[in-house]
Amino acid sequence: QSDLVESGGGLVQPGGSLRLSCAVSTFTLDYYAVAWFRQAPGKEREGIACISYSTGTTNYADAVKGRFTISGDNANHMVYLQMNNLKPEDTATYTCASELTGSRPCPSNWRYGMDSWGKGTLVTVSA
Repeated sequence: QSDLVESGGGLVQPGGSLRLSCAVSTFTLDYYAVAWFRQAPGKEREGIACISYSTGTTNYADAVKGRFTISGDNANHMVYLQMNNLKPEDTATYTCASELTGSRPCPSNWRYGMDSWGKGTLVTVSA
C-alpha cells in the first residue's frame, strides 16, 4: 500500500477541467514537499507542479503555468491538482510523489524525481 493514492482521472474534452486528488495517508504536509508528475505514452516523465505546504510556495512547469493549480489540505491529508483549459497534449498518467524536506520549499531538483510515489491516474483529453 503506497503512502500516496491518486484519484480523479478520466476522459475530458479539450478546454475542460479536472481536479486530481492525492491522498497522503501517513504523513503531514508540514514536513514534505509533494509534486505531480505526468508521463505520456512514448515520452519521458515530467514534473509539472510542486507544493511546499509549510512555506506556502508552489512551482510549476512552463507547460502548465497559468492553467494548473496545486494546493494542499493538511487537515485532510490531501494534495490537489486543479487542471483547467485542458489540451490533448495533457493526456498522460498523472502521479503524485513526495519528499521529506523539513519546513523548506520544494527542492531545486524536484522536477527530476522524489522519494515516494503513487501509482498514478490516467487523464485523457479528447473530443
